[in-house]
Amino acid sequence: MKNLFKQNAVFLTLSLMLAVALGLALLCIPKGELHLLLCDRHTPARDIFYMYYTRVAEWFPYVICVALLLFSRIGDGVLATACMALSGLATQGLKYAADTDRPLKWFADNMPDVTLPLVEGVRMSKFYSFPSGHTTSFFALAFVLCILYTGYAGKSGNSGNSGKSGNSGSSGNLRQRTFSNLVQMGLFFLAALGGYSRIYLSQHFTSDVAGGIVVGILISILCYVFFSHYNSQKWYNYRLFAKK
Repeated sequence: MKNLFKQNAVFLTLSLMLAVALGLALLCIPKGELHLLLCDRHTPARDIFYMYYTRVAEWFPYVICVALLLFSRIGDGVLATACMALSGLATQGLKYAADTDRPLKWFADNMPDVTLPLVEGVRMSKFYSFPSGHTTSFFALAFVLCILYTGYAGKSGNSGNSGKSGNSGSSGNLRQRTFSNLVQMGLFFLAALGGYSRIYLSQHFTSDVAGGIVVGILISILCYVFFSHYNSQKWYNYRLFAKK
C-alpha cells in the first residue's frame, strides 16, 4: 500500500487538489452560479470536441481491458476490468441513493429564467446526477493505468540499474522518475478533461464531478489492494501471447 501511494504520488496529489478545489468552490459559490461560470464558454469547436470526448468513457475503458487481457498479464486485465465494473456499480448505487436532479431539471425548477448553453446532438438527462459516472470511469481508468505503468517502470528500473555504477544508476533513476511523473500528469489531465466535459455539456454539476473523482480513485485502490495478494500467482502472470 505504501508503494502504491509513493509511486503514484503525482496523480493522487493532483486529483486530491482538484477535488478539494472543487469542494472549496462549492462552499464559496452557489452551485447554480458556479455551474454557469464553468459552462458558459461555448464555441462551435469546443462543442464538437467535448461532445465526442465525453463519449470516450463509454467505450474506451472496455478496449483497454480487452487489450490488457490479450496482450499483458491476465491479472492486469482482470484488475482493470474489476475497477471499471465495480466503479460503475458503485456509481449507479450512489446515483439512486442520492437521487439528485441534473442541471437541466434543476435550473428549470430553481432558476427558470436561465437558459443553459446546450450542445446540439447531445441527449440530455434530467435525473440521478450524483456522482458523475463518466468522471468515475475517466478517473478509475486513468488511475489503474498509472498503477500498472508505475509498477512496470519500477521493476524495469530496478533490474536495469542493478549492475550499473552509482552515478549512472542515479541518472537512470532520475530519468525514469521524471518520465513516470509526466505520464501521471498526462493521465490526470485526460481524466480531468473528461470530468470537465460533463460540466461543459451541462450533464452534471461540479459536486457530481468531485464525487466521481473520489469514487473512481477509491474503487481503484480497493481493487489494487485485493488483487495485490495474487500478483505472484501463476494465473495472474499468465500471458495469452507469451513468447515461447
